[in-house]
Amino acid sequence: FFSPQIINFYMNLLMERSKEKDLPAVHAFNTFFFTKLKTAGYQAVKRWTKKVDIFSVDLLLVPIHLGVHWCLAVVDFRKKTITYYDSMGGINSEACRILLQYLKQESLDKKRKEFDTNGWALLSKKSQEIPQQMNGSDCGMFACKYAECISKDKPINFTQQHMPYFRKRMAWEILHRKLL
Repeated sequence: FFSPQIINFYMNLLMERSKEKDLPAVHAFNTFFFTKLKTAGYQAVKRWTKKVDIFSVDLLLVPIHLGVHWCLAVVDFRKKTITYYDSMGGINSEACRILLQYLKQESLDKKRKEFDTNGWALLSKKSQEIPQQMNGSDCGMFACKYAECISKDKPINFTQQHMPYFRKRMAWEILHRKLL
């Protein structure tokens, strides 16, 4: 099982790497962001982006914790999509709607203008479209690997069999504070 601290640390590494040339600009939200937004509303999280213009990046990575299960939502400003990734095949249109509403409120608050939702699509990846976990403990690893692939504009083509290697690799990356 992955703690929120591990996921946050890894997301920070992805943000750091996104500053490299030819990679999409990425902002990753803290693992507590979505739960706070969902339960307490925009006012509870509006200061979380005081020093960040989320509209200036290509991708927003939003780790989502569903009690004992990690998923990922991705806002792609280039494609005008909000996509939900669940390694157990769950569909979560509510999470996508909450994030779209957040973008509207954030735009009004920080930019003083309406967020144009025309052409935006809210998607949940189906289980046959993305790798699925075959056990009850790899959801955090899957969420991190989805984020890692997406943040490099690479296809998501790993499997459950890659997880032992990815766990060792992630441990190295965290210890050395550097992505391989």
